[in-house]
Amino acid sequence: MPQRFDVIVVGLGTMGSATCHQLAKRGLRVLGIEQFGIPHAQGAHHGYSRLIRKAYFEHPNYVALLQRAYALYDELEAVSGMKLLYRTGGLYMGTPEGEAVGGTLRSAREHSLPVERLDHAALKRRFPQFHLPADHEGVLEQDAGFLVPERVVATQCDQALRHGAEIHGMEAVKGWEADGAGVRVHTAEGEYHARNLVLTSGAWTDRLVRDLGVPLVVTRQVWGWVWPRKPELFALGRLPVWALDAPGVEGGVHYGLPMMTENPGFKVALHRAMTPTDPDRVARDPQPGDLETFRPMLREIVPDGDGPLLALRVCLYTNSPDKHFILDTHPAHPNVALACGFSGHGFKFSAVVGEIMADLAQHGKARLPIEFLGLKRFKK
Repeated sequence: MPQRFDVIVVGLGTMGSATCHQLAKRGLRVLGIEQFGIPHAQGAHHGYSRLIRKAYFEHPNYVALLQRAYALYDELEAVSGMKLLYRTGGLYMGTPEGEAVGGTLRSAREHSLPVERLDHAALKRRFPQFHLPADHEGVLEQDAGFLVPERVVATQCDQALRHGAEIHGMEAVKGWEADGAGVRVHTAEGEYHARNLVLTSGAWTDRLVRDLGVPLVVTRQVWGWVWPRKPELFALGRLPVWALDAPGVEGGVHYGLPMMTENPGFKVALHRAMTPTDPDRVARDPQPGDLETFRPMLREIVPDGDGPLLALRVCLYTNSPDKHFILDTHPAHPNVALACGFSGHGFKFSAVVGEIMADLAQHGKARLPIEFLGLKRFKK
């Protein structure tokens, strides 16, 4: 006899762990299924640190979601006793018309967020780590910082279990069906039934949803850690998280984070979609050209950080056509909700996406404004 639940969540990484937590906290009988361990380093939710910020240069519509995310992370820290969010301040640099500066100022204006604009001289004086061209300026946001992703995922799953969720790791989903009576999910271990299904399967989404009507492109992404020539300039408490319009890379942003004990060194990367890949066959080892995604920038812009390489690590982006998230119900199955296409800038939203997906599963609609992330935008 198949086991029955109120909601089944497939994929317990960034968004699925939060969804299980939110559903279980509401008293629903929830099953979470993950093909790897919890947490794991096969997808998009590892790397020891991920930026979080409110003055979102990608689009002002994200700000309301981020304000709620901050509140949820503070609540999660309080109930779990785990340190998840470090407020280091965030520094965004580039030309005034570029994405990092111009987009940040736009979101700050529209949502009355406190930020400080820094001209070139002020940047040079206050942040000597950066040797910027004369036409660059900056915006400083004191409330920005970073999350520790492995802790966030583990803590959300831990809280889900403590609220009565059932979670299965190392169990791959083979397929699912949905109709007016509910959903059925098949794995190598058996069959499970529920009223609703939530798919938060990251880079494996197109394995499970072949009729979405929107192409999702998985790309191989690289981060690096280096040992700075002047470590004191890059220490936690001295260096804010930062983002810089990437010179000569259209739509690209270099970013970095202060040094932490979880992984020695100064973390730096280039944010833009890189090489398309198969998530089951991605090259996890360093490849030719990986280091060049950020080393020339260090050499030119952050020379005191341009030290010996300590590590290169790989993660996966799942890119939507417009690089914005997809949060919606399945076009053919209203009892199936999807969160996908986070395009490399989704982790900071984990807690609030969990709340949104729980709303979609429980009520069929979200309380927060997510219309701009719906599937209908691709039909215009």
